[in-house]
Amino acid sequence: MVLPIVYLVVRAAEADASSWDLILRGRTVGLAVRSIGLVVAVTCATLAIGVPLAWLTTRTDLPLRRFWAVVVALPLVIPSYVGALALMASLGPRGMVQGWLESLFGIERLPDIGGFPGAFIALTLFTYPYVYLLVAAGIKGLDPSLEEAARSLGRTPWQTFREVTLPLLRPSIAAGGLLVALYTLHDFGAVSLMRYQAFTQAIYLQYKGAFDRTPAAILSLMLIALAVVALWAERRARGRARYYKSHSGAKRPLAPLRLGRWKWPALAFCTSVALAAFAAPVGVLVFWLVRGGGDATVVAEALTAVGGSVSASALAGGLAVLAALPVALIAARHPGRVTSFTEKLSYSGYSLPGIVVALAFVFFAANFTPALYQTLPLVVIAYVVLFLPQASEPLKASLLQVGPRIEEAGRVLGKGRARVFMSLVAPLIRRGAGTGFALVFLTAMKELPATLLLRPTGFETLATRVWTSASVGLFAQAALPALLLILVCSLPLYILARRVEVQKVEVRSD
Repeated sequence: MVLPIVYLVVRAAEADASSWDLILRGRTVGLAVRSIGLVVAVTCATLAIGVPLAWLTTRTDLPLRRFWAVVVALPLVIPSYVGALALMASLGPRGMVQGWLESLFGIERLPDIGGFPGAFIALTLFTYPYVYLLVAAGIKGLDPSLEEAARSLGRTPWQTFREVTLPLLRPSIAAGGLLVALYTLHDFGAVSLMRYQAFTQAIYLQYKGAFDRTPAAILSLMLIALAVVALWAERRARGRARYYKSHSGAKRPLAPLRLGRWKWPALAFCTSVALAAFAAPVGVLVFWLVRGGGDATVVAEALTAVGGSVSASALAGGLAVLAALPVALIAARHPGRVTSFTEKLSYSGYSLPGIVVALAFVFFAANFTPALYQTLPLVVIAYVVLFLPQASEPLKASLLQVGPRIEEAGRVLGKGRARVFMSLVAPLIRRGAGTGFALVFLTAMKELPATLLLRPTGFETLATRVWTSASVGLFAQAALPALLLILVCSLPLYILARRVEVQKVEVRSD
């Protein structure tokens, strides 16, 4: 985790007066304002979408709620650059919708969707599942006796949700919002395709267009500073309350709440989100695929890329969970200054564009470990550095719901710390571990810049196949690997959405 920061500090230390003048211009302040504005807008929008969806699919009698629980999570499998391309091809000035409107009503041009509106819509539609999945897992882990106690005291279902359920979900909501905020900070594909000037685009242009990479290193350090601010905001949102339960007993399922006359508006809400975030982009890709026809070479290359994507992403998911476990443990059990610093350090790679992390590893491998240069292990390690928070946040949220008295009881019975963890704690946090693995796997499947720079010669992933074709305007050739990417990612996401179950231990909330 330290390696990219050391690389950036070394590069920034080489800055001369002209480099600092470039960074301290008013344009840099504008980049910061635009980046912060996009992060705040996307985070608020994803919370407004993800939290209601989680509540509807886990706590209500929503018709076909198991179906909706899977469908509304599916946009997570769509890369932001694929989603942005689909938006541009369908809603752009000369897109599919404009063509239909021109033939029917004579409308020759639609307003440009690029800039802030396009980046905001693309990132919101394809990142809200981070909030949805974590909040849904948090709801399913709640103690039903707390809501029952509130209802027995005369609280209405809405009052119970606002005064009891929502405060207990603060760790999950804060964790989901943090993942969205950091994803938005380091996203490159959507902001570039939508031509929205943000930090990541400026960093990329500095790296690609200038021989001197020092200004880009300084901009990257500024991006890390913004990530630290996001971490501070998440910590403040989570607060110092304890969210675990602390008495033994059998776990009862949460009784679904009746929607009554709100059933149809709830169905309309779920349907609208699913259509906008999943059905429409997939429909555009299918249109491109049908329009381009079949090509045996493209099919063979896409199928080969499936193997590369799955192998690298699965290795990264498993390694990320192992690396995130100690981070989550000290954050949940031993809060303090050193712990806070360690936790913030683990987010450094996630706040950086993939190209910056990749260049740090290229520099390190070429100078110190040439045997690792352009190998699969280096790609996997880079994925872990980039996406470690996606594994640590679900683990930490699960640990915060496990009372320390459970561990104390095991120690009283003479069991060692390792035995207590494996026999008592690990089963209770397996939901968080599974969520973390799935999130890292799904995001690594979509990772592009780091893969392009670090992959072995001849190693292809679905993401690289999509970008190689789409970057030169061959959208028909990009459609097949994009659809395969969605299909492969849909399976673990389906399992994740269906198997997030409540735990078998019920304890008191402090």
